[in-house]
Amino acid sequence: MSEVKEEFKYTEEHEWAVADGELIKIGITDHAQESLGEIVFIELPEIGTILDKSSTFGVIESTKSVSDLYSPVAGEVAEINHSVENEPDIINKSPYDKGWIIKIRVKNIKYLNSLLTSEEYKKLIDG
Repeated sequence: MSEVKEEFKYTEEHEWAVADGELIKIGITDHAQESLGEIVFIELPEIGTILDKSSTFGVIESTKSVSDLYSPVAGEVAEINHSVENEPDIINKSPYDKGWIIKIRVKNIKYLNSLLTSEEYKKLIDG
């Protein structure tokens, strides 16, 4: 059974988002990393990239497939996790902690409220 963190928000594309001070930290869910299998490569955006909600911000490649990464919120890329560039399998080991992918500066932290709650996400993946 995939781990779903209560305090996080989720997308139907299996990204998670959580407030991190004034930024929103983003990654892929435990369910997504399990579905992908061993992650071997990740392509990240440049710091300063402006993203719209649902726009592609990178690519994640596993031994099974290649998938686009979608931004759950609109904003500016403020930080990227260089650790996952060098060791992409960190996402398999720790998708919610060490395996975060980017942090976005948003105009309004309330953008998180438009995303799925943990309960809604559990219903989606348990479908």
